[in-house]
Amino acid sequence: MKIYAVGGAIRDTLMGLPVHDIDYVVVGSSVEEMIAQGYRPVGKDFPVFLHPETQAEYALARTERKTGKGYKGFLFYADPTVTLEQDLERRDLTINAMAQEVGADGKWVGPILDPYNGQDDLASKIFRHVSDAFAEDPLRLLRIARFAARFPEFTVAPETMDALRAIVQSNELSALSAERIWQELARGFTASKPMRMFQVLLDADAARALLPSKLVINLAEEEFREQLIAHLHAADNCLEDRCAVTLMNLPASEIRSWAACVKMPNEVRDLSEIFSELHLLIEQTSGGAYQAAGVLAWFNRADVWRKPDRCQALLNLAKHIGLNVDTVILAIQHAQALNTAEVIAGIPAQARSNGENIRRAVDAARLSAITAALSS
Repeated sequence: MKIYAVGGAIRDTLMGLPVHDIDYVVVGSSVEEMIAQGYRPVGKDFPVFLHPETQAEYALARTERKTGKGYKGFLFYADPTVTLEQDLERRDLTINAMAQEVGADGKWVGPILDPYNGQDDLASKIFRHVSDAFAEDPLRLLRIARFAARFPEFTVAPETMDALRAIVQSNELSALSAERIWQELARGFTASKPMRMFQVLLDADAARALLPSKLVINLAEEEFREQLIAHLHAADNCLEDRCAVTLMNLPASEIRSWAACVKMPNEVRDLSEIFSELHLLIEQTSGGAYQAAGVLAWFNRADVWRKPDRCQALLNLAKHIGLNVDTVILAIQHAQALNTAEVIAGIPAQARSNGENIRRAVDAARLSAITAALSS
């Protein structure tokens, strides 16, 4: 049997990028031989094994045949007769369909095996699919969009864009699980140029099936796209901030609805909702003065009293993208300087047993402090 390093590890090595994960393919072996050599089987859908010492994953060379809908609707065939070229043919892009033999000492040896001209496409910075089977897997559309965000200098080959549109037209995207959709989108959000991901989704006519409807409408406008590019550049390279600035023009209700559809983590969803409400508050006061009641309502919504660090992070994000929140920050400082114990002590003793009375008194004191800050 022979072992090869394949896929992204070869691509990233050629690009001079750090290699974090290596995919290994074993050619000319069988399940029985792998187990006899100490490899532990872990694959559910096809034969994957853990190395007895390194615990790295090794997969038997395999072919596949479409048998159902979605990215799981495939029948895999692994046999000692399956060649390396056949295994590479089932991969998505030519730049991911290269391999190099692994010697007995674990080092890569010999020439790079490149039956589908991945090195040429790498040099030309082109995403090109390997075979017609590409369009059978809807997950590949999201992977290409995510790759575009990671490697923004690459372009999608015209025939590959046609294949992406064919995936959309086949309605195969409906077979993707919410978890897989979010997983790919999240990786695109934190890549170097998230806007490239959105552009590929728009060009492939997939945006409407995968993104919030109002965001899709906004993305169609060049001015919005340019502004979002600037905001994404100004925001920290973290998922929460990138999502918040992307979704800040949407009402919180639409963010929550989309978050449920793609199984967005609650923390990311909450930050996006709160940030969109801050953006709305700022927009409503454009050219005028803040209303103390509105500011207090946002403070309560953001739970600044129990989660001041989260609120400060959102205000810092707003400042980074050029929103004027200096007055809001001053209002927070005034409100937080209140001695709530003294406020509660000022409530008649017989009324203190009622939690609603306490809440109203504290809110009134905070509103007064905010009003003073806004008028200073």
